[in-house]
Amino acid sequence: MIYPNNFEQRIGIDTVRQYIIEKCLCPLGEEKVTNMSFSTDFATLEKWLEQTGEFAQIIRNKEDFPTDNFWDVRDSLHKIKNDVTAWLSEEEISNLMNSLQAINNIVNYLHAAKTDKGEFKYPALTIMADNIKIFPVIIDKANSILDKSSHQVKDNASRQLADIRRNKMETTKAVSCNMQNAMRDAQKAGLLGKDASISLRDGHMVIPVDAANKRKIKGCVHDGSGSGKTVFIEPEAVAEANNRLRELEADERREVVKILIKFTDLIRPHLSDLSHSYNFMGDIDFIRAKALFGVRINGIKPIFENKQQVEWAQAIHPLLNIQLFQQGKQAHPLDIVLNEKNRLLIVSGANAGGKSLCLKTVALLQYMLQCGLLIPVHENSRTGIFDHIFVDIGDGQSIENSLSTYTSHLTNMKYFVEQCDNKTLILIDEFGSGTEPQIGGAIAETLLDRFNRKGSFGVITTHFQNLKHFAYETDGIINGAMLYDAERMQPLYRLSIGNPGSSFAVEVATRIGLPKDIIIESSAKLGEGFINMDSFLQSIARDKIFWEDRRKEILGNRNSELGKEATLSATMKTGKLIKEQSLKNTIIEKGDIVRLKGQAATGNVLEIQGKQVIVAFGLLKSTVALDRLELISKRKS
Repeated sequence: MIYPNNFEQRIGIDTVRQYIIEKCLCPLGEEKVTNMSFSTDFATLEKWLEQTGEFAQIIRNKEDFPTDNFWDVRDSLHKIKNDVTAWLSEEEISNLMNSLQAINNIVNYLHAAKTDKGEFKYPALTIMADNIKIFPVIIDKANSILDKSSHQVKDNASRQLADIRRNKMETTKAVSCNMQNAMRDAQKAGLLGKDASISLRDGHMVIPVDAANKRKIKGCVHDGSGSGKTVFIEPEAVAEANNRLRELEADERREVVKILIKFTDLIRPHLSDLSHSYNFMGDIDFIRAKALFGVRINGIKPIFENKQQVEWAQAIHPLLNIQLFQQGKQAHPLDIVLNEKNRLLIVSGANAGGKSLCLKTVALLQYMLQCGLLIPVHENSRTGIFDHIFVDIGDGQSIENSLSTYTSHLTNMKYFVEQCDNKTLILIDEFGSGTEPQIGGAIAETLLDRFNRKGSFGVITTHFQNLKHFAYETDGIINGAMLYDAERMQPLYRLSIGNPGSSFAVEVATRIGLPKDIIIESSAKLGEGFINMDSFLQSIARDKIFWEDRRKEILGNRNSELGKEATLSATMKTGKLIKEQSLKNTIIEKGDIVRLKGQAATGNVLEIQGKQVIVAFGLLKSTVALDRLELISKRKS
């Protein structure tokens, strides 16, 4: 079940559908793209993904897959099925012949594609071709009666037609000869000027003659000039030959129709099998178009399992990436994890930091996957299947029914909480916003609790502190942050799972030049606890950025000289010894007041687990490495 009705427009799948249609070769495939739908059947999806993945391999290998003559002849077949007196035209037979040959070529191609071990190279596609009839008799018969270049019935399609066309050719020569003789005789008699030429009037070959001389030439007057001074006469001998020619043309048409009817009668008993073969052609066109789009977005068939999970590495929003590619840029990949332990991800962070993009990436890629499309993720990503996908994205305000944004949001939440289960993926942007923050936050927290109790999965973006705190305290829910570079004041579009994000509201206000006294007064109103917690979240983000950048730097230097590697190793060992010595000198225990090194925010030690410490910073609990903390005061005895 997909909700709401305009789900596809909300997440952009309608744009994806248009990209795929552009890759189709004929209406057969285009219709299948239009009818492409979300499936919840694992076996069906596995088959779709295998087929599309195999065709993507054909494309990436640049193999010469047959793609000519994808003609849609369904209307022609429908015509002769419903009217026993109807027959196929020469053009229709030509399209039928060529498209049947195309089907034949596809079937042969797939059956011939083998691995070095003699196994089918593209088994999922080959299975499709196994039960497809290729009609060699019909193709041969069409070839025997139809000229490939002119698409007209051949002279030798029947003995009668050959005789008729031979006589027609001779009679055509006679018409021309008789006309030349008539013109020559008229010119000798002075009845026709030397510059006179043959013209055509109502299908008759005529010569221009002065009206005064019209009775001196035997023939039929077919027209006259506007002034009446000239008449156009068809000479008698020419008229007789033309009459014979028209008789032969009528005989030719009757014989051609007889041949077309005979061919039509030949294929009429096979209409059901023919329709099946053309449906196969449409399926191949559809799969090929999906694969071409998949290759364009660097899509793959990831690990696909029959359970509810989103464990994606380097997931990219394909439509955004297409837009950015045109500007010489590329979208930032996201690592997104939803599993049985952490089913609901609460994403926070600065405005315009990529929270909505993260949510839309999940919505679009999961929907694409369950339509049988390849998705742009790392090959080690593990994907799953959901029976329901519910989204609440963007402004739901409706002028028609006078619903406010928040009312529309609550209407969606009512549906979500009533319909969701443990096979539902819920995607909500700016959870609880649009009304008074305290009540909005309280309702959002209660709804989040209901979603969690029902075992639902989801990605939810928010700024509410109470939801971040609730996520820390509640099994099944985990915080995540879209990282933000506070120094440069710009989003990094990287998702960090495990800790919430800061809104960076004070920093943004400072950077844009809001008066300092306003910022100070606002900070005072928020209270020291809130400011300390927000500072703590920012420090986590900075550390995360630093260590990720450091890790990349180290990985990038893996091929460095041994001396550099030894120096780095020695430096790391020395640093480790210093940290260990520091920890021995200052022992932190449960109940102590601590703070992050270099930060003002203080917290209370709740628990020590080896080298990890659980610290309460106001309402926010976080797990912090022991060596990142410094003792402020010992617990009271």
